[in-house]
Amino acid sequence: MLLCSGDSEHVNATFDLMVWAPIATITSRKDSCQLTDLAHSKSESLPGSPLVNLQTALDRYFPQQPQDTEHPFYAGALGHFGYDLGRRFERLPNHAKDDYSTPAMAVGLYSKAIIRYKQSGAYYLVGYQQSDLDCAGEWEARAQQQTQPLSPFRLTSAWQSNMQKSDYLQRFAQVKDYLTAGDCYQVNLAQRFESRYQGDEYDAFLRLHQVNNAPFSAFIRLPESSILSVSPERFLQVEQGKVETKPIKGTRRHHHHHDKDSAEIADLRASQKDRAENLMIVDLLRNDLSKTCLPGSVQVPSLFAVETFPAVHHLVSTVTGQLAPPNTGLNLLQGAFPGGSITGAPKVRAMEIIDELEPHRRNIYCGSIGYVAHHGHMDTNICIRTLLCEQQKVYCWAGGGVVIDSVGDNEYQETLDKVNKILPVLEQGCE
Repeated sequence: MLLCSGDSEHVNATFDLMVWAPIATITSRKDSCQLTDLAHSKSESLPGSPLVNLQTALDRYFPQQPQDTEHPFYAGALGHFGYDLGRRFERLPNHAKDDYSTPAMAVGLYSKAIIRYKQSGAYYLVGYQQSDLDCAGEWEARAQQQTQPLSPFRLTSAWQSNMQKSDYLQRFAQVKDYLTAGDCYQVNLAQRFESRYQGDEYDAFLRLHQVNNAPFSAFIRLPESSILSVSPERFLQVEQGKVETKPIKGTRRHHHHHDKDSAEIADLRASQKDRAENLMIVDLLRNDLSKTCLPGSVQVPSLFAVETFPAVHHLVSTVTGQLAPPNTGLNLLQGAFPGGSITGAPKVRAMEIIDELEPHRRNIYCGSIGYVAHHGHMDTNICIRTLLCEQQKVYCWAGGGVVIDSVGDNEYQETLDKVNKILPVLEQGCE
């Protein structure tokens, strides 16, 4: 598993984190959760919340705290928390088709990692105890070896959406009916693109990351699938008990032309619709953070900032808080999951409508990828601009928040703008 900020100039792009050879794994499928101890080749089913089980496992495998906290990670958990993990925390309908083999949650427990710091270019091998650092010689030897070239990733069919434009506009109209009836203030509606492929998924990730250069990118290789994320959005970060989330709402196309982009940014800043949409999610996240943060500590230090990425300009706000003991980052994650910026508000009703109107479940899309260190640090992304590869099929999603004054054609075009640095990149070499 690799968490990668690459060469992004984004303020949050500070380091890369790579892990391998987990000592245990925890997966969640439907109503079951399984812990597999790889060192002792045994597995057990665990009742209750997958995130509570993950915290219990962290405490069991890593009871000792590090001597210092110079690095964000020494040992702990890293993996993905799919959107449909939210079904373990809320009662939701089952209309959308679930045609995936990838678990709703797949997390490894790791006793060592490699960290690359962007500013200095330095690499650090870190670990839970001294014996975990004995692999340094092995890595030096690997660095001297010539690696085998990756098998080129190539699509073997054209991208197909699970919604034609007419289907999208019909579902858009149904969302507007729900908004008019007062069911919701905002609903995120997404379409799924699908293609067949051959070759190495990591080759696809490298190509996508080069073009998108996103600060919250990730590559995960699981037994049954691979996940490729070039996400621009942070979900939840915890450092020494301080919480930060940075919801994105509001999008304009990035033309890479000074005058056109200046006009797009000015329009985005002035848009009452986008500001209102962003504020709805800020309020939702303030409420979500308040479940586990100290009373009065939840603040909004930045509202409606414009951040520019290779494909789009986004309206980004920042919400902060201070965890209330004895809450942990995983308590925070469960209380806020999935992220409000990709559901709508109120969250549960929006998720019900999403399940009704989207033909397929989301799996990893709009879930989170990140790490939970044994000394309390945590950082996770929102899995937008994220692809799932399994059974020689690749899936990619794009969506947007629909509010009462949204225009269907504009919202549909926005979904295409969000993947215009993804789908065409992988089409190169398509048979």
